[in-house]
Amino acid sequence: MLAIIATVFAALAALLHVYIFVMESVQWTQPRVWKIFGIRSQDAAEITKPMAYNQGFYNLFLAIGVILGLALFWAGGPDTTADVAGRTLVLFSLGSMAAAAMVLITTGAKYLRPALIQGTFPLVGFVVFLFA
Repeated sequence: MLAIIATVFAALAALLHVYIFVMESVQWTQPRVWKIFGIRSQDAAEITKPMAYNQGFYNLFLAIGVILGLALFWAGGPDTTADVAGRTLVLFSLGSMAAAAMVLITTGAKYLRPALIQGTFPLVGFVVFLFA
């Protein structure tokens, strides 16, 4: 049962990070998107586009790590190489997501809400996955 709960939170974290990738790397210059990230003008969105593009791929790669890790975890039986590799990959990826959210908090109080949005699923998934 814990493995299913851990998988749900890990999958939600991965989906959220894929969505963040789309916003940052594909839709960044759309006013609806850059306003979400606190960018104040189209010119500023254009200037920050390369940074957002890069950051979006960072989020995508973490999501891929979770997805591959979950696939390995569920493909292998207990204590198989796939199980151990899957757990390791999921924990590393979720831990990186949660750590990035903690770093975001250190950049200012206005980033508390985005950090909570970005970090809650990975943190819960990480903790539950430890016991799954």
